[in-house]
Amino acid sequence: MKFRFLLFTFYFLLFSASAQDSSRIRISLLTCTPGDELYSLFGHSALRVIDSNSVTDHVYNYGTFNFDDPSFYLNFTRGKLLYYVSLEYFEDFKNLYQYTRREITEQVLQLSAEEEKNIQQFLINNLKEENRYYKYDFFFDNCTTRLRDIINKFKTPTPLLPAVKPANMRFRQAIHEYLNKGGQQWSKFGIDILLGARTDRMMTAAEQQFLPDNLMMAIDSNRNGRLVSSSKKLYSLDATTKPTNFFTPFVIFTLLFILFAFLHFSKKFPLLLAGLDGLLFFLTGLLGFILIFMWTATDHSMTKDNYNLLWALPTHLFASFFILSKKQFIKKYFLFTALAALLLLMAWYFLPQQLNTALLPLQLLLMFRAWARSNV
Repeated sequence: MKFRFLLFTFYFLLFSASAQDSSRIRISLLTCTPGDELYSLFGHSALRVIDSNSVTDHVYNYGTFNFDDPSFYLNFTRGKLLYYVSLEYFEDFKNLYQYTRREITEQVLQLSAEEEKNIQQFLINNLKEENRYYKYDFFFDNCTTRLRDIINKFKTPTPLLPAVKPANMRFRQAIHEYLNKGGQQWSKFGIDILLGARTDRMMTAAEQQFLPDNLMMAIDSNRNGRLVSSSKKLYSLDATTKPTNFFTPFVIFTLLFILFAFLHFSKKFPLLLAGLDGLLFFLTGLLGFILIFMWTATDHSMTKDNYNLLWALPTHLFASFFILSKKQFIKKYFLFTALAALLLLMAWYFLPQQLNTALLPLQLLLMFRAWARSNV
């Protein structure tokens, strides 16, 4: 009797396993570690689909774009760049990431045969020319969030993916983690200037998943049943230390402040100092116009409400052409600018937007030179 029970249990488990895998399809989430280039600093995600029926092993990649498009830079700047899903052989995908020294973690998703078929059919349908393109948004619609949405759409019950970072973490803090780890202080500086106050909003659990590592951890911690049947690194790399770059933005702007102070107090090169003052205010004003353009004329949601415009005044561009003028209106302009800069420094850490600390010596320089020009 005991033998019969054991035999029955064995066949029941065997039948259940074969029924669950009757599609002969296996779908995995691939998560790639960050690379050295700016576009790869935050990692990457893709879906691997192994189909034993057709003996194929493909990767569906939603992070593809056409760099050769003549309108690439214009569309990128305006937030209208189209990404698309592409299909490639898994071995080619793996070899590329091995060549660029980026690890790949594979999480095999626990799906029913019907769910696997539905996801595969959805991906195949997305490859059609009329379906494959989408307007990329780094924070809200990217190569990682697309995969999360596909899994949520076809998995029953719908996964409940938890927050994997502190509840009070903001978008800016999340990307700073990667930029600091990658030693990308200049990229961090530029990104902090372009991204406005909306980047300082706290993320919801779902919004945290715009980053590949966060989605990988959330998939592992699904609160609505087991979502990962197995997980492994396809290959591992030894940890490497990024070389320290001494010439950070903070150091460069501090040295720049010292140079201007030396020229001012030495009084030996007045025309050179005037030329540098003109260039300083011209470039600052030009940056102000760029920030206004990014705020008002693009589809980038996170470049709006930018408090960097409190110091990058667009009017500086016009004032730079009157740098040697002794007229009262220009002296009053620079005096107003110096006072506004002082007020900004006093309110620096109370603003709704986190400004990059490397801007502090630059802000002091602008205040100093505006005050000096108001007293010429």
